[in-house]
Amino acid sequence: MNNLPEPVRVVQLPDGTYTYADHLPTLHATAAPQVIHQHIHQAPPDRTVQRIALGSGVGAGAVAAGVYFGPLLVGALTAMAANLAMLAFLAAVLSWGVVSVVRSVGGADGRSAAKTLTRTRKRRR
Repeated sequence: MNNLPEPVRVVQLPDGTYTYADHLPTLHATAAPQVIHQHIHQAPPDRTVQRIALGSGVGAGAVAAGVYFGPLLVGALTAMAANLAMLAFLAAVLSWGVVSVVRSVGGADGRSAAKTLTRTRKRRR
C-alpha cells in the first residue's frame, strides 16, 4: 500500500515560465472564459534582525528568547512607568493639599511657611 500522494509535475509554458501541472487550466471546447481572482497579500514579516543575529553566531535560542522576552520587557517597563507617574501625581496633589491647609489654618505664620516652601521649590528647579 502506498499512502503517499502522487508527485506533482512541473511543466514549461510557451512563454518560458514554469508552473505545476495541476495548476494548468482544463481545456473544454464549450467552456466560457474563466474569471481569474488574484489575491494580493501583504509582504511576509521582515526577519532581517533575526537573520543578522543568527548569521553573527548568536544561537536560535537567544533569538527566540529575544522574541519572547522583548515584548514582555516592554510591558513590564510600561507598567513601572505608569506606577511612577501615578506616584508623582499623588505626591503633587498631597503637597498642594498640605500647602493649602497650612495657608488657611496657620494665619500669618502659615503664610510665611508656605512662601518659604514655595521659594525652596523654585530654587530646586
